[in-house]
Amino acid sequence: MTPLRLGPADAGEILTLQRAAYVPEARAHNAFDLPPLVETLDQLKAAIDQPACFAWGTREAGRLVASVRIVADGEVGRVGRLVVAPDRQGHGLGSALLRAAEAVMPSEVTVFRLFTGELSVGPLRMYPKLGYVETHRTPELHYEVVHFEKPRVRSGDAVR
Repeated sequence: MTPLRLGPADAGEILTLQRAAYVPEARAHNAFDLPPLVETLDQLKAAIDQPACFAWGTREAGRLVASVRIVADGEVGRVGRLVVAPDRQGHGLGSALLRAAEAVMPSEVTVFRLFTGELSVGPLRMYPKLGYVETHRTPELHYEVVHFEKPRVRSGDAVR
């Protein structure tokens, strides 16, 4: 799979997808002020227009069904906003998109980091399968944020 590079022109679709995908997370964590739910269209456009931000997506019949952002911060790729349309979740789109996006990041990126809420069942199952290891947890108001990291695997590298 080759990820589709997204830009400011895709921001409206990304925002719609992001909100639809994050509502179940907000319910699970009883936190309806999660950044992906309160981010404005202008904020999203500005974020994905930054040179260090790489926004990727997957389309099916023209419809944006998955997206992710990775910000290149020196050697670290900060993964965020990995979302899949609710009716397409559980079909491997998020995993495939994340793997493809990691593979096309600038060569300076040698490690990927991301986080999710402690009650995010799907992501907590998926990230370890993709090679991410939990590094620590940080408290939020009434739940914990689970932080993950993995070294970049390049073609020819052994997967451990």
